[in-house]
Amino acid sequence: MRTTPNTVNNLEWKSQEGFVDYLDALQWMEERVKALQNQEASECAWLLEHPPLYTVGTSGHEKDILETAKLPVFRSGRGGQVTYHGPGQRVIYLILDLKKRKQDIRWYVFELEEWIIQILAHFGIKGERRSGRIGIWVQKNGQDHKIASLGVRLQKWVTSHGIALNVNPDLRAYQDIVPCGLNQFGITSLADLSHNVTLQEVDAVSRETFPF
Repeated sequence: MRTTPNTVNNLEWKSQEGFVDYLDALQWMEERVKALQNQEASECAWLLEHPPLYTVGTSGHEKDILETAKLPVFRSGRGGQVTYHGPGQRVIYLILDLKKRKQDIRWYVFELEEWIIQILAHFGIKGERRSGRIGIWVQKNGQDHKIASLGVRLQKWVTSHGIALNVNPDLRAYQDIVPCGLNQFGITSLADLSHNVTLQEVDAVSRETFPF
């Protein structure tokens, strides 16, 4: 694990090597949120990968995980519905104090979306928002495909959870769920769009374009 402080706002960038167990991640986030609320820790951006699994957000429904699904399923305190996490997907969890910025959850979500759009733009991919649909979308073969998801939790204006960008995951895992409650759209990744990018390259661009 590598940690690097951000000298501008004391933000810690934490890069995790190897897979992080989902329950361990939940516990870590809960502890870090409380520590930040008590001014006992700095803000943090945690870059990691999970082993293959599905998570169900606060608006999610178990019926969106199909009977064919074989991966473990976890309930999550984040907003949103059902999604997949696994190798080749860059997950970034953000523990930030919005009281230092803007106490507006819609603003925060918009900035997260803009961050993803800027990351994709660096690699020559046009990411777009879609009204009524959470996440960032791209055009593939003339149809909308989701390339990144986001889900956040807010506790006394301290954030947790964050974003998940498909760099080079096994997209077949999405066949056993209804991603975010939407089954009429495709799922894609940078690799699927013929952009051979490493997680480390994505990490570098993420830091360069970090909006907070």
